[in-house]
Amino acid sequence: MRQLQGMDASFVALETRNSPMHIGSILIYNPATAPGGFVRFKDILAFFESRMQLSKTIRQRLVRVPFDLDYPYWIEDPDFDLEYHVRHIALPKPGDWRQLCIQAARIFARPLDLTRPPWEFTVIEGLDGVEGAAPGSYAMVTKVHHSAIDGMSGVDLLEAMHTLNPDDPAPDKPDPWQPGKLPNATELLGKSYFNALTNPFKQLEVAAKAAPGLAKAIKGLAAKDFSVSREMLAPRSRFNRPISSTRVIEGRSVPLADIKAIRALSPGCKVNDVFLAIVGGAMRKYLLSKDDLPEKTLTAMAPISVRSASEKGNMGNQVAAMVAPLGTHLNDPAERLTFVHEKTMNSKAMTEAVGARNMTEISKVSPALYMSLGAQLYTRLGLANRVGPPFTTVVTNVPGPPVPIYSSGARLESQMGLVCLTDGMGLGHVVQSYVDEATIAFTACRDLLPDPEFYAQCIEDSFHELRDTARDKAGEPDKQPAAKKPKAKSATIKKSSAKKTTSKPRTAKPTAPAMGATSKTARKPRKPSAPKKGSTKT
Repeated sequence: MRQLQGMDASFVALETRNSPMHIGSILIYNPATAPGGFVRFKDILAFFESRMQLSKTIRQRLVRVPFDLDYPYWIEDPDFDLEYHVRHIALPKPGDWRQLCIQAARIFARPLDLTRPPWEFTVIEGLDGVEGAAPGSYAMVTKVHHSAIDGMSGVDLLEAMHTLNPDDPAPDKPDPWQPGKLPNATELLGKSYFNALTNPFKQLEVAAKAAPGLAKAIKGLAAKDFSVSREMLAPRSRFNRPISSTRVIEGRSVPLADIKAIRALSPGCKVNDVFLAIVGGAMRKYLLSKDDLPEKTLTAMAPISVRSASEKGNMGNQVAAMVAPLGTHLNDPAERLTFVHEKTMNSKAMTEAVGARNMTEISKVSPALYMSLGAQLYTRLGLANRVGPPFTTVVTNVPGPPVPIYSSGARLESQMGLVCLTDGMGLGHVVQSYVDEATIAFTACRDLLPDPEFYAQCIEDSFHELRDTARDKAGEPDKQPAAKKPKAKSATIKKSSAKKTTSKPRTAKPTAPAMGATSKTARKPRKPSAPKKGSTKT
């Protein structure tokens, strides 16, 4: 048995019917590279079964201590059943992008069974109406509990379930896995009693390690190496309320080359700053259209991985966090990017002074009972409506593979990240790169964001503003493609976008996307054109 760490256990404690604490993705595959040009469901099951030994997450389940007196434990599941975790459905005709998002949102909204290994993969066929998808393409909606993985260990799981070539063989080593035995309540309570005795000493050890970082932070604050300003405190917004059990999901893909070119607008700017500025511009556009934009800038919590090379493949979370103001009070996109860059530099200096690793270690020695009670009281007392939010949204940046990867011989064409929500945080973003593209996706409570296709259009418009401003500064001509019909690429049978997006004045409020409005440079994963009217609902 291996006990969960403090942050991992917090995701178990926060789990409710309205707030399932899992993360995941929508993956779309082209079977043209598989043997015979198609993939059967039994081929997917056989492929996963042959590679389960490469992931620690696949066959471990949680065991909770009675009364939550201590952190839960991971054990090897004695009743593991692969076919329970890998499922198979099909979209009804016409099988378009909106239907896929609706079905994925419904799947993602359902909590996982925490008496089994906390993950599910759902294979979805029938994508015939998804523009840009090759014939026979299928999707996979993944759900893995956040107590088991963070963004970087999720990439490790992705690597375990994929190959670099379509015909790579299965591992030739025998699978050493053995099922475990469920511990009884007496054994678990005995362990919790021992941990309660030793925990104060662990707290002293962590405090001693954290002391130099705190002293460095105080010294840096006095020397004005960084500052603690009111801009780091988020104003209340429509997204910081209790959430329902329903979800909406959407996203847009943009070329990484354009993201890198936008960095020239602010010297020293990082790729992550560009994505934060895009999200800030999108939230500004969306809230302006609702006449609901706070005067003060909204903020984002940006996770920072502290996972070392030796911890590659380990389960659980190894992350700290920084607060990044999004510049939603600024209309000019270049000014917003510069503002975001300056504020993230300040937040990074503060995080480095305290020590990102120290933040993670402190969470590991928080008393489990207090953590569980605090999580339950936060939900039951409706504190999300009574206290100000620590941040407005989450923007997590997960680097994906820079080369194509394959599952069951089928090429992964695109991926779109999904994130868990809690009371007080009804909108979250995942930026995920793959080969030469990056997808900016969001998960939201349907009650708080009922028009996801419009917000996705706001993301696209925000990206276009930054891209066009960067091109104007560099003196480059407009590279927007003329309207044309989709064409299949011979190598991957991947289709390009169909129509040109109508440009809008930068100062105008965004309007709901028109029927068939599309863009080649900012598009849905594997569906370049903008969506038809109507919201994606669970």
